[in-house]
Order: sequence, then structure tokens, then C-alpha cells
Amino acid sequence: MEENATRHIKVDDMEPAMFQTLLHFIYIDAFPHNNCVDKNVPLQYLFVVADRYGLDRLAAMCEQRLCDGIDLHTVATTLALAEQHQCVQLKQACLGFLSSHGVLSDIQETDGFKHLISSCPSVVGNIINNIAV
Repeated sequence: MEENATRHIKVDDMEPAMFQTLLHFIYIDAFPHNNCVDKNVPLQYLFVVADRYGLDRLAAMCEQRLCDGIDLHTVATTLALAEQHQCVQLKQACLGFLSSHGVLSDIQETDGFKHLISSCPSVVGNIINNIAV
């Protein structure tokens, strides 16, 4: 962050919509409207930023919404996020989805799964162990 004499604050690593969403939460103490988060601010990114800036309540709210929204298209990237941020609940929800829905063969060709393997190779063993049980 950078502040100059004109009272402007420059945040290099955050889009304006994300900053607006964070300010909304800080001032209102409520989760932003769903249409704002879905269209302008990806929920996974909001979680990462909340975690980075120590907004634990917002991070927990995001984690719960991520758990509730796991599907075929999001499970791999959400699992990588859970692994990178040590989110046990979110990781268990992803592994549970993979084992209960039998979708592993469907997600193996997705970009999210390729990202998961390259960024968190140890998770592949967790997936296999959970599916084998």
C-alpha cells in the first residue's frame, strides 16, 4: 500500500472491486451481496484477500460459502486453495465431494485439476486415500 500527500491510497495487488468489497465488510460487518461477489469478485479471491489482511470472520464466511458451492467445476481449485491456506473444513468438504460423487474421472482433464497437481501434489494421495475408503 502506498499513500501520498493527495490522500490517495494505492493498493497494487488488489482490483478496485475487491477493495470496495473489503471496505463494505469492514464498515457494515456483513457479507457483501451475492451478486457483487459472484460477478465482480470471485469468492476464492475474496477468501485469499480476507486471509491475507486478517479478516478472520470474512474468511470464515467465504470458507463456508465455498464449502456450500463445491461442484464439478470448482472442486479442484477449491481443494488447492484449501491446501494452500490450511483450511481443514474446506479440504474435507472437497474430498468428501470427490469420494461421494464419483467425479474424479470427470475432473482429471480440467485446468483446475492440473493446477491442483502442480501446486499441491501431496493432495493427490489424499484424494486416492479418501476414494479408496
